[in-house]
Amino acid sequence: MKVNVIGGEMSPREIDEYIAYAGRKYPGRQIRQLDIIIDGEFVDIKTYFKDTDFQHAYRSADYLVNTMDKLNDAKQKEFSEKQRHGVGEDE
Repeated sequence: MKVNVIGGEMSPREIDEYIAYAGRKYPGRQIRQLDIIIDGEFVDIKTYFKDTDFQHAYRSADYLVNTMDKLNDAKQKEFSEKQRHGVGEDE
């Protein structure tokens, strides 16, 4: 992870604390870069995430959902019985 300290200096221990804070604030997300901006007695944090935050989407009829739990029993059954096609596979 790239860390930029802007507007002042910060000890490695302080930087580690801000990295840990960002990790707790955004659990499950991969942080690519952290800008720590010092403004007098205040500190702002700008967080940049990796592009791998793609969520799987399920399509059933005209619905796009990120979890099957949002579909009723009939739609879940319909989805489980669908024939699946691999991406990039030769036929």
